[in-house]
Amino acid sequence: MPTTRRSKSPAKKTNPSPARKATKSKNEGAKKEMRTTGDVFLYVPQLVGYSRVISTLLSMYYMTLSLTTGSHYILAINLYLFSFIGDLFDGMAARKFNQSSKFGGVLDMVTDRCTTAGMLVVLTWIFNEPSTKLLFLFLFFLDISSHWMQMTSSLMLGSHHKSKEGNSKKFILVRLFYESYPFFGYCCVGAELTYVLLYVLNYMPPSPLKSTVEVALWYGCVPACVLKNFVNVAQLGSASWVIAEEDVRAFNEEQKKMI
Repeated sequence: MPTTRRSKSPAKKTNPSPARKATKSKNEGAKKEMRTTGDVFLYVPQLVGYSRVISTLLSMYYMTLSLTTGSHYILAINLYLFSFIGDLFDGMAARKFNQSSKFGGVLDMVTDRCTTAGMLVVLTWIFNEPSTKLLFLFLFFLDISSHWMQMTSSLMLGSHHKSKEGNSKKFILVRLFYESYPFFGYCCVGAELTYVLLYVLNYMPPSPLKSTVEVALWYGCVPACVLKNFVNVAQLGSASWVIAEEDVRAFNEEQKKMI
């Protein structure tokens, strides 16, 4: 019997949905944003960072003058506080303008550490007791070394030093410090105000105001400063451990390739 061929019906063309059309036209119309190395240095967060660096340098200059004249300490401490408060705005600017960068993170860390280090050095000049000088020097070394290790371990893991991923292997105190903003703020602000008030009290004449500031220092700020330095010790230890783990991982991988 002759077979009859059925004619194939033409395939129906599916019309894309309006949402897909809109997405396609949006992607086609969007222009890729390309950036250069020079752009990174001119990001808004970096400009904030540069102003903090200048403010820190000026504050150290006037603090040094105050050792002999005692007439510039108010200007010096205001410049120092400007640099400290500026740390709040570089991160906000990075998120607002989509300008987060590894350079910005390092600039922020280095500025913070140099600012605190400068203040600790000034305090060693002001206080004459050898034990107090040694204490400030110890805090100087601990602050620099712990944050250096923290930054290095985070860069080795390819993450930000304050991120949850970068601190997932760290001690619980370090994770709490970077994940809980109130705890982070209490420790950092309290530690910096401890150093600031110790500097200011050195120049304040005896008065009821000075007595009030001393109470605020010892009962409000010093506990936070002590806690912040416990965090620094934990940060130093846990970051060192992470770096050593990376050394072991890299060594073992090389050994596997030789088998």
